[in-house]
Amino acid sequence: MPFVTTKDGTEIFYKDWGKGQPLFFHHGWPLSADDWDTQMMFFLAQGFRVIAHDRRGHGRSTQTANGHDMDTYAADAEEVVKALGLKNAIHIGHSTGGGEVTRYVATHGKKHGVAKAVLISSIPPTFMQSAKNPDGVPKAVVDGIRDGTAYHRSQFYQDITMPFYGFNRPGAVVSEGIRQNWWRQGMMGAAIAHWECVRVLSETEFYDDLAVIDCPVLVMHGEDDQICPFPTTGARSVKLLKRGTLKSYPGLPHGMPTTHADIINADLLVFIRS
Repeated sequence: MPFVTTKDGTEIFYKDWGKGQPLFFHHGWPLSADDWDTQMMFFLAQGFRVIAHDRRGHGRSTQTANGHDMDTYAADAEEVVKALGLKNAIHIGHSTGGGEVTRYVATHGKKHGVAKAVLISSIPPTFMQSAKNPDGVPKAVVDGIRDGTAYHRSQFYQDITMPFYGFNRPGAVVSEGIRQNWWRQGMMGAAIAHWECVRVLSETEFYDDLAVIDCPVLVMHGEDDQICPFPTTGARSVKLLKRGTLKSYPGLPHGMPTTHADIINADLLVFIRS
């Protein structure tokens, strides 16, 4: 399997398929590159080169307890970009991966001429409730996620798929295949890495990162997102971007790239080709 080894010895797994303009996909917590398979297959067929990696401690990457901060996550992505010689890439992130994209493009993007970025159901500008973000997700909720991850992971990961995909809504058609695939990806990674990643995703602020990004950015967000509530994340991020465009989706959940891949892929293609 292909890996890039970082300066601290962490091995980062990645997929790299096809030729053409590179599309680099950044996954959410606590998943892996596999969460992008539907998008990677779609855009591969459209003539793009598609790349996705497993964040450190996630998926097939090293189950390290170290380096869990957004700067290191972005630096790990940069190691993959450098190893593959990517230029003029479009970086696409979901949830925590959207935070990673934001930090990556703000910090490393100009080195390689990043063409565009996409934030899907993403955590910026900040996730948890604070003096600066009084209507964010309460710390008690974040603490509950960390407790579930550390001590009840298998059952907790099954339970969280319900709000993640909106399967808890009246009349929702539940896909057990989608739920099991989420659980499978989550259980591949290290509990310590996932526990630390909850701290990173909940406490990191991206106000300054969003403000310095110069390339076009598409913000895609479901208005019924129960994980990253739209009013405090996507709706605010787009206002902080120099060249941001918002596309919101009434009724769609946090995991809309999976539950509504046909809609998301079509809108992504329009943005990428524009």
